[in-house]
Amino acid sequence: MKMAYYAILAGMSATAASAGGYVAPVVETPVVPVVETVEPVADWSGFYAGVQYGKGNAELSYAGESADSDFDAYGVHGGYMRDFGSFVLGGELDYNRISMDDTDEDGDLWRLRGRAGYDMGKFLPYATLGVAQLEADDLSETGITYGIGADYMINDKFTVGAEYTRNDFSDVADVDGADLDTDLFQIRAAYRF
Repeated sequence: MKMAYYAILAGMSATAASAGGYVAPVVETPVVPVVETVEPVADWSGFYAGVQYGKGNAELSYAGESADSDFDAYGVHGGYMRDFGSFVLGGELDYNRISMDDTDEDGDLWRLRGRAGYDMGKFLPYATLGVAQLEADDLSETGITYGIGADYMINDKFTVGAEYTRNDFSDVADVDGADLDTDLFQIRAAYRF
């Protein structure tokens, strides 16, 4: 009987010890949200129209002689671009009113150009190549235009940029060897549709 008594006492002691024994508290690890910075993706696809202003220099050369003059150019442009991921291709038509600094003569410069650019998000460097038509007084000449530029997308609707172009006209006024070359630097702003 003593043995049964000791067994019951030992069992109660073990139960009491485990019931009142130390249990480590459960601490939950706080969940910290991971915030990933995602660079906004710019899509250059679509139609656009805008204005431009710039300064240029025109040089007329013939038989080893040349004369040059500075001019202001301001006008409008419009076009369409398609974004293919890394590359952007498009076309543009622009008009510039040319105002010569040395004379009272004004002229009109129309250009139809292709554009090929590299998509760097909101920044788009590009090259341009096309045809130019210059009309001033009795002069009407067709030539080639080419250049480089860069646009920056302020938001989905507005872009600003800068561009350098060269316009080359050969055999001006049907005179063999008479060349008119113009350099033009312009700033641009456009609205995207």
